[in-house]
Amino acid sequence: MRTAYSVETVRAAERELMARLPEGALMQRAAAGLAAACADLLGRVYGSRVVLLVGSGDNGGDALHAGARLARRGAGVTAVLLAPGRAHPSGLAALLRAGGRATGPDAAEPLLRRADLVVDGIVGIGGKGGLRPDAARLAELADASRAAVVAVDLPSGVEADTAEVHGDAVRADLTVTFGTHKPALLVDPARGFAGAVHLVDIGLDLPEQADLEALQHADVAARLPRPGAASDKYRRGVVGIAAGSARYPGAAVLAVSGALRGGAGAVRYVGPAADAVIARFPETLVSGQGPAKAGRVQAWVVGPGIGEDASAVAEVLAADVPVLIDADGLRLADREAVRARTAPTLMTPHAGEAAALLGVAREAVEEARLASVRELAGLYGATVLLKGATTLVCGPVGGPVRANATGTAWLATAGSGDVLSGLAGSLLASGLSALDAGSVAAYLHGLAGRFAADGAPAGAHDVAAAVPAAWRDVTG
Repeated sequence: MRTAYSVETVRAAERELMARLPEGALMQRAAAGLAAACADLLGRVYGSRVVLLVGSGDNGGDALHAGARLARRGAGVTAVLLAPGRAHPSGLAALLRAGGRATGPDAAEPLLRRADLVVDGIVGIGGKGGLRPDAARLAELADASRAAVVAVDLPSGVEADTAEVHGDAVRADLTVTFGTHKPALLVDPARGFAGAVHLVDIGLDLPEQADLEALQHADVAARLPRPGAASDKYRRGVVGIAAGSARYPGAAVLAVSGALRGGAGAVRYVGPAADAVIARFPETLVSGQGPAKAGRVQAWVVGPGIGEDASAVAEVLAADVPVLIDADGLRLADREAVRARTAPTLMTPHAGEAAALLGVAREAVEEARLASVRELAGLYGATVLLKGATTLVCGPVGGPVRANATGTAWLATAGSGDVLSGLAGSLLASGLSALDAGSVAAYLHGLAGRFAADGAPAGAHDVAAAVPAAWRDVTG
């Protein structure tokens, strides 16, 4: 499990550790890890040209001490000091003793033009708002150069806790972070500025519960349902799908396609697209009545392509089993009916749907995805899966938010979300919690999207067909 912690938690852990270590030892640990990562990126350190962009805090001190280590290995290292009178004293002294140089921002342009590597030590994890004009200019010059850009702990200009980006920020090729990941390294839009992320263990003692989690293969494999010798289709779970309409029969077909590959023992379909569903998936159990009379299910999926069928949504919400609400169902679901449910509820909006539910512009959700998913989960008393380049899954009563980035841009295609809802609904019927069902489904769906696309466009039906390969990849 990859975990991320808030600035306040990280700083508390750092203070506790520094109290037990000799003065400056913690910074030296960070600098050693940073220098090693820079050396790996450079390949050949001796004779390389390194430019440090240095602010006034400990972040700049990390950069200066790492620069001193590179200088001792034969690199030509120059520190561009944004606040020369407030540069980290021991870090600057170490760089100068090692043969490095220091200069002001006015001399930065030709240095950056010739650099092989730029180290961003402008602002640390406590930074708020975008970069100030002098720092923004340096970030722009670094981005325009041919040099690789390495951010120290976090790209300067992004906000560590919220993952928001208000104004100019450094765009890194590699971020070397210390002790733990920060939320901004796992959540968009800030994640898009971090590049690859390398974690350096500096010995922090962190709480058991993180602020953010990201499942890895082993975590997903441990949560996937596995039939036993005594299993039958009912013991494995039956998922009900209330989806599709005369206008959108394909939504029902795609939701069923995801559900059939999600581990449940059977899929029961209710809706006007029965002929299309049976033609494509004859193993589906079809009911000609509404959800309330459809028969035994362990979980429901409602909403994909359902149009204006509010009665079907209301019937599903009244059921005392886990329910996933997607697409049209999000618009038709009564908020108080959702809040009144005692069985788990999983809502799966994209940014536009989340914005409509919150009464804000889509841009407001996209700019503050972490805050938005938490607000929506609290508003509905439900687990919320906010779809996007980084999918976020948030429970209704606090606890870590889960972030997932296994997907590909090719997943932005019609019907892809219908497959995801069916897959997650099937996992709900198999007995997973709403948080696990949403985060495991997002992980598998993202992997399936990669496998289906393989560098080229893929349709939603291709994604569904690739789910078994993703499942095998996780469990193999």
